[in-house]
Amino acid sequence: MSDGSLDLDVFGGLIKRPDAAVRRAAESLRAARTPASGALGRLDDLGVWLAGVQGRSPAAVIERPRLVVFAGDHGVARAGVSARPVGGAHLLVRALLDGESPGAILARRSGVSVRVVDMALDCDPLGLPPEVTRHRVRRGSGRLDTEDALTREEAERAFRTGVTIADEEADSGTDLVVLGDLSVGGTTAAAVLTGALCGTDASVVTGRGGLRIDDTTWMRKCAAIRDGLRRARPVLGDQVRLLAAVGGADLAAMTGFLLQAAVRRTPVLLDGVVTTACALLAQRIAFRAPDWWLAGHAGGEPGQAKALDRMNLEPVTDLGVTTGEGVGALLALPVVLSAAALAAEAPPPPGAGGSAPAEEAGEAGETGGVPGADGHDPAGDAPGATGDPSVAGADVGSGAAAPRPTSDPA
Repeated sequence: MSDGSLDLDVFGGLIKRPDAAVRRAAESLRAARTPASGALGRLDDLGVWLAGVQGRSPAAVIERPRLVVFAGDHGVARAGVSARPVGGAHLLVRALLDGESPGAILARRSGVSVRVVDMALDCDPLGLPPEVTRHRVRRGSGRLDTEDALTREEAERAFRTGVTIADEEADSGTDLVVLGDLSVGGTTAAAVLTGALCGTDASVVTGRGGLRIDDTTWMRKCAAIRDGLRRARPVLGDQVRLLAAVGGADLAAMTGFLLQAAVRRTPVLLDGVVTTACALLAQRIAFRAPDWWLAGHAGGEPGQAKALDRMNLEPVTDLGVTTGEGVGALLALPVVLSAAALAAEAPPPPGAGGSAPAEEAGEAGETGGVPGADGHDPAGDAPGATGDPSVAGADVGSGAAAPRPTSDPA
């Protein structure tokens, strides 16, 4: 597009399915190994999935997992839909950065580095590290039940930011992303997106939120979702307009991130209802994209269950976790790491050769016409990941040439 506006149609062509031949090779190899195929249950399935997304059989161990958390405040919280204080998401971010939150503790104990991206926190940016706030689109999103959450320009900017961050993570060598969110009011926006995309009533997708709400608050939340759905349905055919109307900067960024991660063949472990709603919207844009994602856990939110069913994704765990910030997905991560280790390190059957990467595996790190990529070879200039398990907002891939995502150069 000559006006530089976002062209989402390009993702449908750029996102390919994981290699089917590699998956078949991984299945055959697993069938020939001991213990007998099926004895390891879901771990067998995860090992085959990992082989497909990595483009090699057997799958390799995961060396550089990374927790990426998008953060923002939502104006709909002013409708009394949350148990958390309005505009209080920065407190959650601060706890994560200080290493005190459940997500920070789990990431630290798992040796997973953390990246936090402020997209729309309602606080003074000087109170947070500049590497956290440098992508901020606005201070808080609008109240989606009565007004647009963003302007179209803000929605496009947030979406492009997600694409850029996905490129940076791929360039830095991240081999599995744990995707989380921190927000106040975010589950309300997620429920509106899910309800609109699934064609359901508000009551079907209204949950109790990350910090559980009482019945009176639930009724206010259901009413806000109902009003948001009325505003969302007329713009369902325009995904950017939908994100602007009832999404938010953090949700727009996560949608762009998920799509570009699939373009770059970077697997993603989804967390709760907010990341899952963004995944459902990303599927609407590019139907093959969910092949690159795993559902980390079932959080008990009805909207999440609805979205996962639509995408045919089965949660790895079900521990009743609702806290957000990637906690549920971090709890699932050891299962995924174990599946990779079992696939990679189990002895081959007698007479078998070594690993069999896909013929196109050498192309897996290339942008291949990624929207807005400026022609550099990320495999040639990608900096190494630090591997630092401490919590930080620093951009691992900031040394790479900065991509300019998702506009048609014509």
